[in-house]
Formats: sequence, C-alpha cells, structure tokens
Amino acid sequence: MKRIALALAATTLLASPALAEDGKDVFGLWQVGSGSAVVKIADCGDGTPCGTLHSINSENPEAALDSNNPDPDLATKPLLGSRMLWGFEEKSKRWSSGKIYDAESGKSYKSKIKKLEDGTLEVKGCVGPFCQSQIWTAVDKDQPTANQ
Repeated sequence: MKRIALALAATTLLASPALAEDGKDVFGLWQVGSGSAVVKIADCGDGTPCGTLHSINSENPEAALDSNNPDPDLATKPLLGSRMLWGFEEKSKRWSSGKIYDAESGKSYKSKIKKLEDGTLEVKGCVGPFCQSQIWTAVDKDQPTANQ
C-alpha cells in the first residue's frame, strides 16, 4: 500500500512541471508583436485566460479611446483596460476557440494562444480557416511598460 501511495506522489510531482510547461501557462504581461502595447493576461475567474490592454505607446494613453469599436457605447470608453482576449477553451497544449479584439480595426477574430518553448507567446487571429500569427514577448512585471 505504501508503494502505491509513493508511486502516486512521485507521478504527481513529476507531472506538475510538465503541466506548467505545456503551452497553456499564458498568464502575465505580454508585449504585442509590433511593440505598441502590453496586454495583461489573467484568469477570467474560471481558469481560462482573459487579456486586457495594460499599456500603449502613446503621448497620452489615458486619453486614447476605443474609437474604432462598432459598439457606440464602447467607442467612447478608454482603450486602456479594454478586453483584448476572452472565451478560450483548454486544449491539449494550447488555448483555442477564443476571441481576440483588434482595436485598430474595431473587429474581433477567432483566436488561439500558446506559450512556446522559448517563453514567447504565439497568438493567432483567424477568419475561417485562415490564421495570422504574432509572437508576443514576456514583460518583467518590475520593468516599466509603454506608458509608465
């Protein structure tokens, strides 16, 4: 009986690092591919990732509005803090079936996100079967971001 308990404990300990490095550990601050903004990805409250616009490269980021948003109520709201990623489902090594919002066009697209082995984040926006990828880089939480 002790051998079974020890085997289960060892299996659990060995599996834990693999889970942390399986591509789904996407939480944190991420600089978008263009370098123009930083997105904060946190738990939506149900274990899935949600991303909000944390900072942008702008002379007056607090005054930047989500003016391209098709929803008139949201088009007058500040861009900082707006929702960028949501609605993901957990897959074997990534998050998929989510949405990504493009503030420049005011459009939302299907999205997949996955942390790569080199520590970067692959973010895909898709229209039908066609996807475009961006690579986002991790931002140290103590490092000043775009508008700080």
